[in-house]
Amino acid sequence: MTSTLEPVRAPDTARARRFAALAVICLAELLVVLDNTIVNVALPSIGVQLRTGVSGLQWVVDAYTLTFAGLLLACGNLGDRYGRRRLLLIGLAGVGLMSVAGASAETLGTVIAARAAMGVFAAAVFPATLALIINIFTDARERALAIAAWTAMAGFAIAIGPMSGGWLLEHFSWHSVFWINVPIAAAAIVATLVLVPASKSTTAKRLDPAGITLSITGVTLLVWSIIEAPRHGWTGPATLGGITGAAVLLAAFVAWELRTPDPILDMRLFRNRRFALPALAIAVGYFSLFGFLFLITQYFQGVREYTPLGFGIASLPFAAAVAIGAPIATLLAQRVGATAVIVSGLMLSGLGLYLGGLVDVNSSYLTGVLPSMVSTALGLAIVQGPATESIMSALPPDEAGAGSAVNDTTREIGGTLGVAVLGSVVASYYATTIAPVVDRIPSSFMNEDEKGFARATVLSVLEIRARALPAVLEPQREQLITTMKTTVLHGSHTASLVAAGAVVACALLVAILMPWAPTGGG
Repeated sequence: MTSTLEPVRAPDTARARRFAALAVICLAELLVVLDNTIVNVALPSIGVQLRTGVSGLQWVVDAYTLTFAGLLLACGNLGDRYGRRRLLLIGLAGVGLMSVAGASAETLGTVIAARAAMGVFAAAVFPATLALIINIFTDARERALAIAAWTAMAGFAIAIGPMSGGWLLEHFSWHSVFWINVPIAAAAIVATLVLVPASKSTTAKRLDPAGITLSITGVTLLVWSIIEAPRHGWTGPATLGGITGAAVLLAAFVAWELRTPDPILDMRLFRNRRFALPALAIAVGYFSLFGFLFLITQYFQGVREYTPLGFGIASLPFAAAVAIGAPIATLLAQRVGATAVIVSGLMLSGLGLYLGGLVDVNSSYLTGVLPSMVSTALGLAIVQGPATESIMSALPPDEAGAGSAVNDTTREIGGTLGVAVLGSVVASYYATTIAPVVDRIPSSFMNEDEKGFARATVLSVLEIRARALPAVLEPQREQLITTMKTTVLHGSHTASLVAAGAVVACALLVAILMPWAPTGGG
């Protein structure tokens, strides 16, 4: 009897260990994604306490994603060479330590520096998670399930980020959104040591310092130019010079990567349409997602004046759509092919963004805001799972770290540009339109510092609303608040249309250029 059961027990035990390792890997992924969603909820509190406008808040978000995106390729290479579990552990420890620095910060510069350092270590975590999955799960169906779980974890993080952040901000200061990372990092480190197997490539390439330098400086200069464009002017020398310089650096990066024998990003991979077009879809999808999240944070807390916890509750359907849609879409793509699923997801996301552009000050949450959120989120969820599976299936397991890094880099660069571009579109319109209105306000009502904050962001509504005023001035206050809300929504409408146009254009490219047959079917 024992000899009959033994062959069954061994595979079952090995399968259980694989999925236990997957749970730990998803916990590490949760830490990285949670940090972005939970910080979004804290942006209004940071803006009010540290007296910063949209540009400063954009840098709180983008300082993390810039270093994260810039180092993903390098860290994917290092993980392949020195061991993915080792890089994962270093990254987890670094995120935990830098979260302590962020929690202790009292100035905007320190917050941005801590966020940038967290991004460096998060870049070590993320490529390792997907590369480990590819090497642990060798069966095609199990691998698809594991990738579906990996993509669904992003939705779960989006779900608990606003809720947990809102709860923390109801009871503590904004510093608490950094402290929450510390126990998660500690638990992930212990579990990784116990349950996650070590793996590394047998043919890892040499590091490419020139490529890393060119990519980081090029992307950073581009994002800086876009974020600061409302202040310097879109046609000003600083903006045009920065964008031109970024274009030169990124062109030099591509030229170098095509020449060097060990590129940090093998540009020849993009000749494979099943690799290149899904990567483009992820970049554009996250361009719209990160931009949408940045705008909706200001909408819920600046326009609708929700508390942080109220914002968390209101955004739950958005998160649920991502968590539910991602695994279903990944498995569906196994049957009908990735192209059909990706195109459908992009078009659905485009519809959501268009509906978001129709929202006004008096729009109902149920009939105006909710359909936009769910459609945008579900569309992105449908895109990212099949696109990730297509990218990783195009590469051998020895290049899992590099492939994971490309997947993650396209996502983060897309997200970084989404916050930069869409945030700057809103900031430009808002600042230009509201400045004359604010300038006419008597100094007895608002001093110059308060006027500067009102010109910079609609989040200043929270402070204006809380101020004690004589009853005779109440109508003027309400008129100012309504004007500020209407103005920022007009800017958001333009930003929503920009994002919707980008998503629909990407859907058309994928539909025309990417093979429609499932991978197994040719």
